[in-house]
Parts: sequence; structure tokens; C-alpha cells
Amino acid sequence: MKLIAWLDELSNKDVNLAGGKGASLGEMWNAGLPVPPAFVVTAEAYRYFIKETKLDEKIRETLKGIDVNNTDDLKERSKKARDLITTAKMPKDLELSIIESYNRLCEIDGGGEIFVAVRSSATAEDLPNASFAGQQDTYLNIKGADNVVNAVQRCFASLFTPRAVFYREQEGFDHFQVALAAVVQKMVNADKAGVMFTVNPMNQNYNEMVIEGAWGLGEGVVSGIVSPDTYIIDKTNLSIKNIYIAKKKTMFVKDENGDTKEIPVPEDMQEKRVLSDEDIKNLAEKGILIEKHYKRPMDIEWALENGKVYMLQARPITTLNKEKKKEAEKTEEEIEAKILLKGIGASPGVASGKVKILHDIEEIDKIKDGDILVTGMTTPDMVPAMKKASAIITDDGGLTCHAAIISRELGTPCVVGTQRATEILKDGMIVTVDGEKGIVYEGEIKKKEETAPAQVVVAGAPIITATEIKVNVSMPEVAERAAATGADGVGLLRAEHMILGTGVHPIKVLEEKGEDALVNIFAEGIRKVADAFYPRPVTYRTLDAPTDEFRGLKGGEDEPEEHNPMMGWRGIRRGLDQSEILRCELLAIKKLREDGYKNINIMIPLVTSPDEVKEVKKLAHKIGLELGKDIEFGIMVETPAAALIIEDFIKEGINFVSLGTNDLTQYTIAIDRNNEFVAKYYRENHPAVLKLVESVIKTCKKYGVKTSICGQAGSRPAIVEKLVEWGITSISANIDAIDTIRKTVARTEQRVILDAIRNKKNNNYKMALIIFYFFKTFLKIKRGC
Repeated sequence: MKLIAWLDELSNKDVNLAGGKGASLGEMWNAGLPVPPAFVVTAEAYRYFIKETKLDEKIRETLKGIDVNNTDDLKERSKKARDLITTAKMPKDLELSIIESYNRLCEIDGGGEIFVAVRSSATAEDLPNASFAGQQDTYLNIKGADNVVNAVQRCFASLFTPRAVFYREQEGFDHFQVALAAVVQKMVNADKAGVMFTVNPMNQNYNEMVIEGAWGLGEGVVSGIVSPDTYIIDKTNLSIKNIYIAKKKTMFVKDENGDTKEIPVPEDMQEKRVLSDEDIKNLAEKGILIEKHYKRPMDIEWALENGKVYMLQARPITTLNKEKKKEAEKTEEEIEAKILLKGIGASPGVASGKVKILHDIEEIDKIKDGDILVTGMTTPDMVPAMKKASAIITDDGGLTCHAAIISRELGTPCVVGTQRATEILKDGMIVTVDGEKGIVYEGEIKKKEETAPAQVVVAGAPIITATEIKVNVSMPEVAERAAATGADGVGLLRAEHMILGTGVHPIKVLEEKGEDALVNIFAEGIRKVADAFYPRPVTYRTLDAPTDEFRGLKGGEDEPEEHNPMMGWRGIRRGLDQSEILRCELLAIKKLREDGYKNINIMIPLVTSPDEVKEVKKLAHKIGLELGKDIEFGIMVETPAAALIIEDFIKEGINFVSLGTNDLTQYTIAIDRNNEFVAKYYRENHPAVLKLVESVIKTCKKYGVKTSICGQAGSRPAIVEKLVEWGITSISANIDAIDTIRKTVARTEQRVILDAIRNKKNNNYKMALIIFYFFKTFLKIKRGC
């Protein structure tokens, strides 16, 4: 039996002895990386402690018949289990082993008692698919042998926190299949600390790494309480590609008594850059060494003390798509290939193929599977061709144009705003499109033939958020892919492609085939999505096709010519003018609900007057559908007008609003979002836009009306943080952004709640936090996610 293990005795093969954290630290230590010295009180020591104190049967009896869905029962019994451990007399030989090891650690540091961190390191033998990360405790700035022994014992007890007990009970694990090691490590009194990802986890770009940093100890960054600076680094030359300076209001420090406390950041440092260029280079070099050693992308915790770098933890990054790695691995030939065009990278991925230029919708049939579709700007009636294309290039457009949105949904590489693609490229040319960098290369870029390493997955505790994370869906054909993200529902189901996919104008359908035919077109498109997500909610937005999109359909010859269709005859204003089409949409919804699809909601686009809400409700009433009663009913807020008079809409009776920030941005700051000449000025984070969004969310919250967002801003982490802080009910993101947004929301929610607890001394806030997390967990597991 091995009670104590030092880092030089450990490697990644010793997880069952030292837990994941201890084994990883040993691996880095023996690789010569800058790791603070440490020893591990092993999992065998934990089992010895439980056996010698005869606690196994007592704990089993305490937890027997526990109802983990009863918060009071869960709290009470888990506390009894922890009390049994913390009040037990530690076996003398184990106690002496810890004391002797701590004294030796002090000697290594030069003598005298030192501060250490005592960190839980869980292990789960024979449970390869289980994760116990984040469920146990860590104690910082511990000094003195007796205090270290006490902290180790408290780490042992944290194996029975309410969250840990809940997780094991729900997953059907025996409570004694999991053991706990405790890492006792010299404390780094960090000036700066944070995390580092050796692959960009936001876009899965293997040629980039991301470093997050904040002032003081790393506790603030790791726990999500502090919003860190973010630095994106090019791994090929360690140059800094992007810097985001966050406002860092608080920091964690060690006070004169050795206690860890949270203090305000001095005002002159709150928006000051944390890491210098030299710091970033130093960290990046260490990160690349760690990635090479482990031979996989890594998530690393780091600290800087007086300019010296320390690595505090390293683990594989959670879930990276191996196909993305194949795309990102560049040969020397690829790097040196001739660049034909540059534009805006709108949808990540790399693809090669034969150029096919579409000058007119009539040429759509020339696109075959695997071709590179090149055009001035895609329109919804080009979607059938877009589905065949291996990549898409446009002259015009920005990040929120039609080509960008649909390409991201299809998972197709896309470069927009090249200005001259239809002029420079020729039919039949072979090109390679890099949708991440926004570059079009000459010729076919050969990929490396070797197979990419197996997918790297570290199972984590379920990411659970109170804010619902939904997904945008433009086409019924991608419903299954969207549902597979685990999203809480569809925040925006667009109607346009259900019509444009038929190639026939809805008025022509009515004239030639009658009302039932048009109702069935809408109903079958909505049904595919409702089926894929059932019983999760699906919010259907009524038709919002500008005249230039309808004109290309059969029967669309009479569509008016408008100078600016984006501000013309579209949205609900057109829906009420052509109420025969809107009536068919409402009939389709009614039909589906009568068929048992109770998970469908409805909202209307581009409203500017409460009278429009009244008229839609009247139309629905005539067909026997009571909006707001039979079915949840809401409006899109896409104009400053709607945002500024939101209370008037609420008085008309709506259940929810959805912020369409793509249009709201262009209408607020007078920027055509499809115009590549002004795309660089298009800012969803413009103060005026954010002020309107904040006002709508807070007003709706006051009146009990739910709020969501379905514009591109809902896929941007920096904006999502603000939305959560303002109290938004749900966020609907693009398919490829769901995982990132879920993590962003979880981190922000945790920080908001912890801030509330720290700012309020009322114990009800602490109780609210406990209930909040267990209720979320219960819902998530019940839903099967």
C-alpha cells in the first residue's frame, strides 16, 4: 500500500493511484516542465482511511434510500456523510506520512513552513465513461502540518458533496467505486493566472492557440467569476492574431494571514492588458511543448509569479472533431500555394473542387455534387445548389449574409465579400477554399494521407444552464443535425426555404393547386423539425422573404422592383397585405397541433406597430387558433421602433420576444449587412445596438415576458455574456456554435450567481444557488442529455 507518492514517481499511467490531476502533474514534472513541487496523498490512502475508521458501512447507511430529487434530503444526508469523514480520527500512520511529506516539501523550498494548495484529484476505476471533474473541493493557501492534514481530510469528505452524490446516484455508480487522492502542492502566489488551449476551441482551428488571463490567482478564471483577457496566437510563428481586453472587476489574492480573498481590481488595472508580448510568447512556447509531449490538444492551467511561468494542470481538450484536424493540417505545399482571392471567412473548413459560376438563377442546374459554387451573392432559391457544393465563394456579403448563414448551417466552407470572384475565377478551374481564413488558393491542395489521431474526448460533468440554449434552423433537411447538438429547442425556424425549395411562388401555388396544397407545404416542412426536436419547443417564424428572393420563383414575375428590398415589402407588413399566405401558415400550425405537435410556437417578423399584432390575432381567431392561449405567440424585435415601444407590444398580449440582431444592427447603425464595402463597420456590439437589446430584455423581464435572441449575436460569446447578465431567457445560436455558447452561458451564470451571493448577506441567496444547480441537473438528466 502506497500512502504518499511524489511527482517524480508518477505519470499518466497512475490515474488510479493519484487521480487525474495528480497523474497529469507527475507526467509534466518528469517531462521537465515548470511544475511547482508536490506530493500526492494517494487513492490507496483514502481507501485505507475509510477502512480503518470503519466509515464505509456508516456512509452506506446514511445514504441508503436517499431521494436526490428532494433538495432537503440530499443536502442533509450528504452533510452527514461529510461530517462522518471530517470528525473521524485519521489513522496515525497516515497522519504522520502527510506531516513528514509536508515537512520535506518545506525543506525542498529552503526550510520554514510554506503555503500549499491541497487539491482534490478523483479517480474512477473501471468507469471509463464517467466524469467526476469539478465535484470535489480545493483548499488554497494552507500553511502548517496540522492544517494540511485537516485540508486533506476535508478533500476526502468532499467526495460526498450534494452534487457528487447526486451525480453518482443518477448514473447508478456505487459510492465506493470512486476514490479520492489529494495533491499537496507548493502554492504559487500568482500575479497573473489563467488557462491556455493549444487548439482554438471556438473554431477548432489547430493552427491557433488561445490564452485567457486575469490578475491574481487563477481561481477567478477557472471558476468563471472573472472575465479574462483573451489572446489568440498563430502557432506557426507565435504572432498575436487577436487581443480582447476584458473589464476585470475583481481578483483573488493571498492576504497577510495567508487567506484567499476576492478584492476589487484597482481602477487603473481593470481594463489594462494582463499579458505582455513576452508573457504570451513564453506561455505559448510552454503550451506547444506540452501539446507535443502529450501528442494531443491540451487545456492547461498556468500562473505567473514575478515573471516566472508555472504549469498547474494539463488535460486533453474536451471533444474536438477529428475532421476539423484533417482540414487544419497544412502541408508545406498548401502554405506556399498561390492565393487567387481573399475575402471574409464566413464558414470554417477547407474544400477543393471545380469552379462553377452562377450569373443567373436559371443556371442552377450546372452545379453538380462537389463543385465550388461561385456567384455575386446567393439567394434562397439557390439553396438546392448550395447543398451540392463542396464550398461557396461570393463577390458580396458579410458574416450575416445569406451565403454565410446557410453555409454555416450546412457545414460548408464559405468565403464571402471577395469583390471579384466572378471576374477572376473561370468555369472549370480547380481551386481550394479555406473558409476559416477567407482565402481561395489555386489548384487542389493535397491533404496528408495519414489518418488523423482518434477523436480526443474527455467526458465532463454535464454542462447545465438555466438560460435555454436553442438553435437556428433554416432548412428542414438539417433538423437531425441541429437536434444532435443537444440544443434545448429551435429558437428560430425560418419559413422561407420551405417555399423557395419548391421553386414556385406561393400565390401561384394557391391559384393553381388551392389552399390545401400551400398548407401542406408549410406543414410538412415544420413537421420534420418538430419531429426531430419533440418534445423540445420549436419556434416558427412566419414568411419573411424580400421581393428580390420571390422574383426568381415560377410565378414571381409580378414581384415589384425595389431599390432596397431589405427595407421594403417584407415581414409582417407583407404577411398582412397577402393575408391568404399568412392564413395558410396559421392553418398549417393548427393542423400540426391537432396532430399532437404541441411543441410548436409562432412569431411574426419585422413588426413596427402593435396594430400588426392585433391584425394577426384576428386572422388566427377566424380559423379557430387563439394566439397566446392555444399556442405561445411572440414577435421579432428587429427594428429600433419595436425596441423603443416594446411595452406597447406587451400590452397587446405576447408570450415572448426574439431579438433579431442581424436586422436590428443594420437598421440602427445604417449599415447594409450584405455589402462587403461596409462589412468592416458592421458591429453587433455597437453601443447603440446593445443599449436597445438591454432595454428590451429588462422591460420584458419586468412584465414576465420571455426573451430570446436569434441573430448572429447569439453565436458570439462576448455578447452572450452581456445577454445573460441582463437576464435573457434563451439564446438561439448557429448549429456550429452551440457547444461554445453553452460553455459561455454556464460560466457567466455561475459568475452572476456568485456575485449576487457575495453582494448579499441574506442566506436565502445561498439556498437559491444550491436549489438552482440541483434543479438544473435534474432537468438535464431527466431529458436524457
